[in-house]
Amino acid sequence: MKLVNANYVFRALADPTRRAIFEQLTRQGEQTVHALTHYAGVSQPAVSKHLTVLKRAKLVQHRREGRETHYRAQPDALAPMVDWLRHYGAFWRDRFDRLETLLERMEP
Repeated sequence: MKLVNANYVFRALADPTRRAIFEQLTRQGEQTVHALTHYAGVSQPAVSKHLTVLKRAKLVQHRREGRETHYRAQPDALAPMVDWLRHYGAFWRDRFDRLETLLERMEP
């Protein structure tokens, strides 16, 4: 598991506006900064800053077309987070299984 990559992804998605932008791109496909600004309800500079964080985490890619920049989600970049969750999911399942066994032994 690459914890460093997972940290970037977790940090990027910790902000509700960034999560909303990522989800919008995932659901609706490629969009311009202008469209994302309208959707997010915050200023264009704020959206651009959020997109920069998402780009650093490799959650979005962009391309220029004339004067506009188009962004698209990169859902595969969630893999480090999914791996982290899978690892800890197994850890907690094991702990709960042990607790259940212990409680069964303790019953009169």
